[in-house]
Amino acid sequence: MKPVTIDIITMGCSKNLVDSERLMAQLQHAGYRVNHDPILARGSICVVNTCGFIGDAKQESINMILEQGQRKAEGRLKRLYVMGCLSQRYLEELKEELPEVDGWYGKFDWPQLLADLGHAWDDALTPGRTVTTPKHYAYVKISEGCDRRCSYCAIPLITGKHVSRPMEEILDEVRQLVAQGVKEFQVIAQELTYYGIDLYHRRAIAELIDKMAEIEGVEWIRLHYGYPTDFPWELLEVMGRHANVCKYLDIALQHVSTPVLTAMRRRITKEETYAFVERLRKELPGLCIRTTLMVGHPGETEEAFEELMEFVKWARFEHMGAFAYSEEEGTHSATAYNDDIPEEVKQTRLSRLMRLQQRISSEIQEEQVGKTMKVIFDRIEGDYLVGRTEFDSPEVDPEVLVPLKGLPTEPETMIGTFHNVKITSAEYFDLYGEVKSEK
Repeated sequence: MKPVTIDIITMGCSKNLVDSERLMAQLQHAGYRVNHDPILARGSICVVNTCGFIGDAKQESINMILEQGQRKAEGRLKRLYVMGCLSQRYLEELKEELPEVDGWYGKFDWPQLLADLGHAWDDALTPGRTVTTPKHYAYVKISEGCDRRCSYCAIPLITGKHVSRPMEEILDEVRQLVAQGVKEFQVIAQELTYYGIDLYHRRAIAELIDKMAEIEGVEWIRLHYGYPTDFPWELLEVMGRHANVCKYLDIALQHVSTPVLTAMRRRITKEETYAFVERLRKELPGLCIRTTLMVGHPGETEEAFEELMEFVKWARFEHMGAFAYSEEEGTHSATAYNDDIPEEVKQTRLSRLMRLQQRISSEIQEEQVGKTMKVIFDRIEGDYLVGRTEFDSPEVDPEVLVPLKGLPTEPETMIGTFHNVKITSAEYFDLYGEVKSEK
């Protein structure tokens, strides 16, 4: 009998992707054929793993549910299930608005979804994930939830309090992934610098990364989603000591103006933010900092925005993302403040900030020309072999493009392998180079 095909469609962040990968492993163990490609959705059952972080992401999730609902109306889909952050937060409202959905599940209701399909969740399943990324890299989620209470953020309302995974469980997962051929690990969490406080009554992220770096076969480790207040500085010592821990830190700063940071409930001041970035640069020379900033939070004056612009000029972040404030139901900002900044002002500020960062990024990219850098190749695209340096995370950061013509070997054999690449030219979001002879 031909196995039933289930489509898993993941919306939102890499943390959602890890959840989908765990569900996929359980479904495959139960005998299903699982497809993880929304463009080629073809199964008789579909599970949409939704995002509920900000307005645009929520709308994208709803649009995907509607698209799959249309497939069902046309007879191309038998059952449609929805899980994840959006349904965790808006379950009752969504049930009323989208009756075409056969089952609704929160962010942590995967066993119930499996039970409704007639199967039991197997906690002992090894490996516990079906990796959907290219086989040489994977995301490793070390905790769930967040104890911070930033004014604008709905994540604690969705995921609950911070819960760390036991260290040995994480390390065992890394060993399993290495055995499957994974070389590069993106360590992720809502707030990774908080790791361990609930389990070990101390910040244990440095110890975890230290042990992870000692596992044979782990060639790159990259850290995502830290927090500046109460930062565990011993982590920088670990990053500097291990060559396989990338000099890369993704840490959202959000703003620099003290009144705005206070309104955001970030527990840090302008002076402390400058000192924080300065200390990062001093204690780990060559560190690549990725940050996220917000414009238009209630109370952000033109003067406060200009402070932010000056800060970005000074900090010269290697990578920076930004977004305009949008009011999220149930957050402190939504109840304590009026969303008093017009949308056109928010968008103007956002455009100015990103134009500034584009100039900075272009200058930093130009500084790489002439250097030889270690690159891992991810894929072939058009006439190029596309890869990344240790300072670039998948999907969000610049890439290195090497012409297929003149490669030392067949390009397909180079995917998932490391090579020294001499950078020959640069653009705002891409570097171009040539593979150096391994002689």
